Amino acid sequence: MPISPLEELQRADERTLRFLPGGLGLGMKLRPEKAAEYQQEVAGRFTLDERVAEGTRSSYERLRTVFAYGVLCYEIYTLVGDHALLVIEQALRDRFVDFHGGTVTLVDDTGAEHQVAVAGYNDLHTFLRTHRQPRRRRPWRLRLPTGAAMTFRDGMLHDLRAWARQVGLLRGQRNRGIERAMVELRNLVAHPGGYQVYGPVEAAQTLHDLAEIINQLWGAPTPGGRLYPAPTRREVVVMAWPADGSKRITVTADALADAVDPDDQPWQCVVLRAVFRPDEHFADPGLRYFDSRAEVTTYPADLLWGPGTIADAAAWYTQHKPQPDHVDHLDRTFMIRHYDNHLYLPVQPQHAAALRRQHRTGNWYAIRADHPGDAYHHVRSIVTSAGCQPHGQCQNCHTETLQVGPHHTVTAGIRADAVLPPDVATPWALPRARRVSV
Repeated sequence: MPISPLEELQRADERTLRFLPGGLGLGMKLRPEKAAEYQQEVAGRFTLDERVAEGTRSSYERLRTVFAYGVLCYEIYTLVGDHALLVIEQALRDRFVDFHGGTVTLVDDTGAEHQVAVAGYNDLHTFLRTHRQPRRRRPWRLRLPTGAAMTFRDGMLHDLRAWARQVGLLRGQRNRGIERAMVELRNLVAHPGGYQVYGPVEAAQTLHDLAEIINQLWGAPTPGGRLYPAPTRREVVVMAWPADGSKRITVTADALADAVDPDDQPWQCVVLRAVFRPDEHFADPGLRYFDSRAEVTTYPADLLWGPGTIADAAAWYTQHKPQPDHVDHLDRTFMIRHYDNHLYLPVQPQHAAALRRQHRTGNWYAIRADHPGDAYHHVRSIVTSAGCQPHGQCQNCHTETLQVGPHHTVTAGIRADAVLPPDVATPWALPRARRVSV
């Protein structure tokens, strides 16, 4: 290996200088001192919750520190991206020890329980390695706080991820696939099969995802996060349209103070609580399809008042002054009806529980999903035999089937209060039932 002088080692890497705050620079680049400042700002965006274990925190801070040196050596971004995947397992191990408070209960194939003192995760790993179950017997099982027991074979990353899911530390149905992919990427890092190079964008994204995973394990969702976001703020929103449905106006409810009904034709108006923040250029893309008795929006949206005139909406808003709130859109429960070769749009459990008798016929599915479209297409795949699994967590999509059966059985299992809102839908609402070929 040729020896480089210190001056050369201190020289900025031209490749890193091309990464500007607005994107990749073609024909332009940052000055080295500005590039160093910018890359440190990028790494500084990702912080950990104060409850995170010290070992995990130190490993993460080391990655943030090293990330800044990518200004001098572009290959550092690959090292940071790779090592970040390895820190996921350390975080799971540290959280496991914290969660169980120093004592883990393992169940052998005879049903006997073994109390294992765990000062550090290596204590548990040593026990599993030195007390292997015979091949003809069932593997060790881990006793959970609920009293149930889950398979715990060797305590490696696969077991730890499954454990975090079982005890509710990780959430989101779509994240299950992302978590599996990150485990596979980690295994590729541990057992490499070739050479690869990451840039600062990929390394920063991996750092951000790692911070989200770590914080979520310690019960701290990330505001605006990609994987485990904190509850999203919902505003009080007014949506209005003319009788012919030729246009739509959506504003926050504070605009009602100056609103009047147009003279040319009657308008319909509803007041909702929904995700709509035009000042941030952020709004629910499914809001125009709003249906009070079907779930079609990306984020939960609830009817507060309507329909009626704009003037009546303004009077109601002035009297009641509804306030914004926050809502978690991950792991929502949807009810879907299949009857007479028709598949109905997802509904909230409390709405399904309040349906009249004639609307309860058919087979019902209780589905856990992050988006109503995920739930609908999962059930459609089941009834058309297209590949999705009819029970438990589906391996082909981002859903989990909680229960299947007649209306009274499924609603009893979900235990939702019966509440049915007024029947309101925009002119652009989707058909509530579609024919499917069985």
